[in-house]
Amino acid sequence: MALTTPSTGAAWSPDQQFFPASEVIPEALAVSHTTFGGRVEGDAPSVLVGYVDDAQAGFTAEGDQITEDTPTMASLPVYTSKIASLTRMSSEQYYQPTPGAKSVSDAVRRAIIRQADTAFINAAAPTEGVPGNSTGLLNTPGIVAGAEVAGSLDPVVDLLAEVGSNNATTSALIVAPSTWAALRKIKTATGSEVNLLGAGTMDAQPYLLGVPVVVNNAVPANMGLAIDSAAIVAAHGEVAVATSEHAFFDSDSIALRSTFRVGWSVVHPDRIGTFTVAEA
Repeated sequence: MALTTPSTGAAWSPDQQFFPASEVIPEALAVSHTTFGGRVEGDAPSVLVGYVDDAQAGFTAEGDQITEDTPTMASLPVYTSKIASLTRMSSEQYYQPTPGAKSVSDAVRRAIIRQADTAFINAAAPTEGVPGNSTGLLNTPGIVAGAEVAGSLDPVVDLLAEVGSNNATTSALIVAPSTWAALRKIKTATGSEVNLLGAGTMDAQPYLLGVPVVVNNAVPANMGLAIDSAAIVAAHGEVAVATSEHAFFDSDSIALRSTFRVGWSVVHPDRIGTFTVAEA
């Protein structure tokens, strides 16, 4: 009779679980502020994203020949990289009735989000011709650089207008904690104690000029980004979680492994902008 997984103990068939990224780490920027383009496995394969620049249309008199339009059709590859975490716990700790294993899982989940967010904003461009990490938004050529905000929101207004003229529909402003703090300290007038963004006794709503604001530690201090999620295409898989009693067999320990593969490309860089704020 053959040995099968139903007839053997859990140690001989360690569990591996897959969770949709949109459910497990929905707050990760590469998941929540991009357009999903597909999924690949491996550093070499890519998702080839096809896109068409906006076509032209015009008025035509009745009976006249309609002018032909040839929109620009192009493609852009999206390579992915794997974020991984390996945690070692004694079997006694892992099987404790207290939520030890869950607490460790939550910590790993937060670590994956932090790493993905940091790369999404700050990752350097990979070596040309060599698949690697996707380029962070701040290092993507062609994004619009706005002016410094000091005393009024006019530079943000100008930035939104500039990216808007490039057909952007700004879906969010992603800012550093220090940026949001500085914006909230702007007063309605010189010498006034009234904050422009909400009263001092009540927390300001996370909106700025009608655009949702996301505060994230991955953004450098005193900086902010205006994001059009339709201009960024991402490829990502599920969050895979596996446990094994074999990896550290000689110490009676449990291995907890988590992986997440993600990558992105900016289709229209001129629809994304950055701004800075003066030191509060």
